[in-house]
Amino acid sequence: MNFIFLGPPGAGKGTLAARAVSFLKIPHISTGAIFRAAIGARSPLGLKVKAIIDAGKLVDDETTVALVQERLAAPDAQAGYILDGFPRTIPQAEALAGFSRVDKVINFDISDAGVLERLGGRRVCRGCGHNFHVTFDPPAQDGLCVHCGGEVYIRDDDKSEAVQKRLEVYRAQTAPLIGYYREKGLLYDIDASPGIESMLSDFKKLTGSGC
Repeated sequence: MNFIFLGPPGAGKGTLAARAVSFLKIPHISTGAIFRAAIGARSPLGLKVKAIIDAGKLVDDETTVALVQERLAAPDAQAGYILDGFPRTIPQAEALAGFSRVDKVINFDISDAGVLERLGGRRVCRGCGHNFHVTFDPPAQDGLCVHCGGEVYIRDDDKSEAVQKRLEVYRAQTAPLIGYYREKGLLYDIDASPGIESMLSDFKKLTGSGC
């Protein structure tokens, strides 16, 4: 089964995808991972992406679509996939429809205030990269990582002003996909406000996984 995960930054898409792949047995595919893999492989598209990123520009739709199409043709994606971060716009969604069937679009529904609370409380270890949250999963009292002892810090992307800007971009560019896929009868809403266990339970009900 082919899934698209839609939702603002901090909604829990990546966290839920990481849990879902264990019982769905399909890959979680993010555009960031596709870009990194293509760059690492030094493929023609990868070299093009590297040049664009090195120039401080955004990867254009044509290149992004080509990379996604290439990734979905890989053997591990033939039984299905979870797309996270693509499509970001309606033109990208229309392009995707030209080479792959979408079965369900999961919309992670959460308020801006909820996103700000979740991302504002996130802390990341400089050493091992583990994510903490000051409320739900706090680091040690001395502010160090309980796993490796590394320094725990707030990413620039998680600071209030940066999150507000990320939400503005999401509402302007990606939120219209909610209506686009709802009209096609493919959209399923999940309340992303509770913790991961509640979201996982809702996802299993929507997908009929029953696992």
